[in-house]
Amino acid sequence: MLNAIWLILATGALFVAALGGQEELKAVVDAIFTSAKAAVQLVIGLVGVMVFFLGLMRIAFDAGLRDVIARRLTPITRRLFPEIPADHPAMGAMIMNMASNVLGMGNAATPFGLKAMSELAKLNNHSGSASNAMVLFLAINASAITLLPPLGTIGVRAAANSDDPWAIWMPTLFATACSTAAAVTAYVLLGRLKIFRHRPEMPGDPNVQSWEPPDEDAGNTRKPLDPEHPWARQARRGTVLLGGLLIVGLIVRHFAGATAADGFLIALRSTLQSWALPSLLVAVLLYGFAKRVRVYDSMVDGGRDALEVAYKIVPYLVVILVAVAMFRASGALDVVIGFLDPWTSRLGVPAEVLPMALIRPLSGSGALGVMSEIFEAHGPDSFIGLLTSTLMGSTETTFYILAVYLGAAGVVDGRHALFACLIGDVTGFCAAVAGCHFFFG
Repeated sequence: MLNAIWLILATGALFVAALGGQEELKAVVDAIFTSAKAAVQLVIGLVGVMVFFLGLMRIAFDAGLRDVIARRLTPITRRLFPEIPADHPAMGAMIMNMASNVLGMGNAATPFGLKAMSELAKLNNHSGSASNAMVLFLAINASAITLLPPLGTIGVRAAANSDDPWAIWMPTLFATACSTAAAVTAYVLLGRLKIFRHRPEMPGDPNVQSWEPPDEDAGNTRKPLDPEHPWARQARRGTVLLGGLLIVGLIVRHFAGATAADGFLIALRSTLQSWALPSLLVAVLLYGFAKRVRVYDSMVDGGRDALEVAYKIVPYLVVILVAVAMFRASGALDVVIGFLDPWTSRLGVPAEVLPMALIRPLSGSGALGVMSEIFEAHGPDSFIGLLTSTLMGSTETTFYILAVYLGAAGVVDGRHALFACLIGDVTGFCAAVAGCHFFFG
């Protein structure tokens, strides 16, 4: 699908430019070189931001924050997946996948997701058809509520010289919460339809592998921490407590002052936008300090991961950014926008963001290129740029996730997984629009 979209953008741009004349054709050719150079410059600017904030996330990872979130998710997953034994490997893999998504670590979530699907396949009595647990897991994974900021999107905004790269955090959190709730609801309601109802299970299917509960002591190879003096532990706890109280006091003071000058909603919005990032930074550093993490070494290790990510996205970003720039320079994009704008503007949606809404479910790298091109045309801090950024962080690459995860389980019939995921995407889009109008006017 992405191949077809790219081909349409490139050939369509050349065709429209050829109809327009030599001047339009020259503009398209100039756009190829300009956008290719801009894509590389964007990645260079992105590296520094990614090194720092992926290093910060590595501190949280090394401190065991993902394990803490996984334990908190266990009661929820047991209710969502009652047919999966609590000590089955599939349950553990699903919990770790969800915890990684909550922390915004999509790359770390993928291996756990593939492991979960392969383990769920062992409990599925219908080879080739997705079980209820598979469909629900895919719906949750594709909508992926994210508590922490979308660091990749924020990094691109910072590289594009945004005055407030972190402004999209709160609307993105709201949009992901809505999309996850909608995807789960769609799974429940669509599952009741006869066309999507799961066939009765057939015991004795030779494709089902036997499974025994694991030994409680098996695989317990975690190295214990070095002993620590009691006084050092108390000093560490006291430092963390004082730091937390200081941040809370400053936030309350800011909110009280803002409330006196403005209304409650304006004060709440201002406080969230001003203190979300500082609170996150202090919380992660204090948590790592409390868990005796070598924060400097963890930051460096996370920075190495960021360099690898930046190296991988360069060709994807250049290719898609050039195609979109050609499509815009030829005037074809203006024709499409002019046709759609009377309809989308009534809903508060600028037509310029529709390319992002269409390509985001297909490709993360493609959507990154589209977002970067929109920043070049409209700026990262315009309403179009803010809405585009929020859409980037609030939805997932649905078709990619379905293809990879169902393939890992050997499933060709996803039942209502696609519809549940797409309903989550549409809801996330609508929630992103509403959130941006609330926070940015």
